[in-house]
Amino acid sequence: MIRIHTEGRIRSALTRAVTLILRQRPWRAVTAEEAAILAAAAIVGLSVYFLMFPDVDIAVSRLFYRPDAGFTLAGNWVLRGLRKSSTFVMVLMLLGAAGRIVWRLNRGRTVRVRVRRLIFAIAALAVGPGLVVNLVFKDLWGRARPVQTDLFGGAGQFTPVWAPSDACQTNCSFVSGEGSGAAWMVGAAMVLTPVAWRPWALPLMAIYGFALSMNRLAFGGHYLSDILLSWALTAVVMAALYQLMCGAPYRVWAPIRRGVRALSSSA
Repeated sequence: MIRIHTEGRIRSALTRAVTLILRQRPWRAVTAEEAAILAAAAIVGLSVYFLMFPDVDIAVSRLFYRPDAGFTLAGNWVLRGLRKSSTFVMVLMLLGAAGRIVWRLNRGRTVRVRVRRLIFAIAALAVGPGLVVNLVFKDLWGRARPVQTDLFGGAGQFTPVWAPSDACQTNCSFVSGEGSGAAWMVGAAMVLTPVAWRPWALPLMAIYGFALSMNRLAFGGHYLSDILLSWALTAVVMAALYQLMCGAPYRVWAPIRRGVRALSSSA
């Protein structure tokens, strides 16, 4: 019964997402709960696929590798600039959202929802790309990057997804930090961007995030599975946090407000 119920919810979420995307409303495609279910299903599906076919990772990375020259695109100045641009774009997004809040305050308009969404975006960045991806996965799993393995000019061994290894000691391949950051930018854009801007802003952000993520393949810095799983993991974190902080805010914000009132009354 549990399995049938779960499969039904996944099918329902997929059907609703596809329908609304075809109507050109992708930012309303799914609820936070449905997004978390879809992202969790993606993690399972991608994990099974890459565990069954680990050579796919190797074959994709080989597209960018030359035995006599290595990963030649790693020296391309355009691609290196693209990689460095991500921090600037993240900061710009947060500053833009904060600036819009100040603008609305100056005009006497309500900002409660926008403040809550900005705090969500900052928390999601800290927990998703920061804590889960960089501190947990990248430092604990030990998967060597393509350029570090003996398949691509290094000395380490190739390991499939989810296989702990000691081939890398810190800041390792599994999963992709840039991929996680790109997923955060797309998710944050869905929440922070004004509704009127979304039809053009979201496709642009999705293209930018895709290019930023796949850039790491060209550099030999990540396998395809590292990138795809980083997207799905970040989506789970963001969907769960959004449901907690924005979808059902009373559980989070009411205790905080009571605490602030208590401190104010005692002062």
